[in-house]
Amino acid sequence: MDLFSAYPLNQQVLKNRFVMAPMTRCRTTQPGNIPNEMMAEYYAQRVSAGMIITEATQISPQGQGYSFTPGIHSEAQIQGWKKVTEAVHQAGGVIYLQLWHVGRMSHPSFHGGELPVAPSAINPEAQVWVADEMGQGGMVECPTPRALALEEIAEIVEDYRQAAINAMAAGFDGVEIHAANGYLLDQFLRSTSNVRTDAYGGDIARRAKLLIDVAEVISNEIGAERVGVRLAPYITARGMNCPEIIPAILYVAGQLDRIGVSYLHLAEADWDDAPQVPEQFRHELRNYFKQTIIVAGGYDPERADWIIQANLADLVAFGRPFIANPDYPQRVRQGWPLAEFKADYLFGGAQLGYSDFANYVSAE
Repeated sequence: MDLFSAYPLNQQVLKNRFVMAPMTRCRTTQPGNIPNEMMAEYYAQRVSAGMIITEATQISPQGQGYSFTPGIHSEAQIQGWKKVTEAVHQAGGVIYLQLWHVGRMSHPSFHGGELPVAPSAINPEAQVWVADEMGQGGMVECPTPRALALEEIAEIVEDYRQAAINAMAAGFDGVEIHAANGYLLDQFLRSTSNVRTDAYGGDIARRAKLLIDVAEVISNEIGAERVGVRLAPYITARGMNCPEIIPAILYVAGQLDRIGVSYLHLAEADWDDAPQVPEQFRHELRNYFKQTIIVAGGYDPERADWIIQANLADLVAFGRPFIANPDYPQRVRQGWPLAEFKADYLFGGAQLGYSDFANYVSAE
């Protein structure tokens, strides 16, 4: 049992335990944030991964927080994503769509001058990437958001439900609910960003209510076996430092296990001096959530093998290595050198630094 062993994920058997992690690349066609042929080529090139999770994809115009990120709320976007799923499936891959609402991690330029929304009117003290009229991007400060009205929360749950339906229409194998990294569902989960006093704020169960409502409505609509959830217990940036987050994460894990979702995707802190995830927490998580666990964040192949063999995770997601190495698993297996990506080409632009990386060709 190692990174190269097959893994049964519900009705599918993944060819290996490498997962291509979701990575925002901002390459959609404008206007309309529409996925395109270039994105189809990019994802199809990376079917060496046992499973691909797409870049975060907004469920509604309100859910957008960065320029040129894709949506899944219009017919044109559904048709655009069909190009991606057809290319990936034709190449033998498995692909899930990550569903996203950024909440307060946004800017009025995306919302007709209106403020972004959040559980509470608390500034994230963070920046988002916004392109100018010439298509050149830069980081801008997020304003203090406005708190969502109770009736608006029900509308967001419906937006998630419809987005999941749209993802199935676009041909995806499943969806991942993005509840990590300081975005809307994560904002509701933490007492530092959620000071509501209604049904969606207060104790852990109420702060987790929106995420659980979303997971239930999507599972009821498309089947829990097609649903995953991403969480990030140890993130501290974007105003997310919350001393009581671990009990909240474990509560959510237990609720997701009850619903029967396919997997839990744990995004671990990956900056240089980030805290290590305690092994005790990993064991506790297994007790609360009995289904598939994916881990991500600063893993190399050796550490990935260790966590799989220790039965603390089933799959490992890699992000940066897949940017310049579409054949990353094969390079790891053969000991071939890795290509490097250039940070200047991460967001926006065309094929350069995106879909122009080739598989390794051995000199033998």
